[in-house]
Amino acid sequence: MHTVITTSVFERQAKEAGLSEDEVSEMIVFLADNPDAGVIIPGTGGARKVRFAGSRRGKSGGYRTIHYFAADDVPIFLLALVKKGDRADISQAERSQLARTLPKIADAYRASVRATASARKRRSP
Repeated sequence: MHTVITTSVFERQAKEAGLSEDEVSEMIVFLADNPDAGVIIPGTGGARKVRFAGSRRGKSGGYRTIHYFAADDVPIFLLALVKKGDRADISQAERSQLARTLPKIADAYRASVRATASARKRRSP
């Protein structure tokens, strides 16, 4: 199971969509167990989209999440939530922005882990 980090954008969108804590937790657990789930969105540098059924919204209700999983040494980043029917897809400009940003997210996380480990070593007797 992998760690999942939710972004403030995802959290805001989940709240606006009226998702319960249980629904969000189900998404997180699924992605933690299946980091390679979904379809890679072309031109994003590895962002994936996964469809989830809306538990209280009938057949037409549902959501797509956009997440990023770089490698086993980096958590899954849950980036966004889109209600089914709200948007057909993300724009080319958004794809390009993701392609520029996602590798930086993974690199920044790795650098943070190294810095934390180094600081712990310095404090150890």
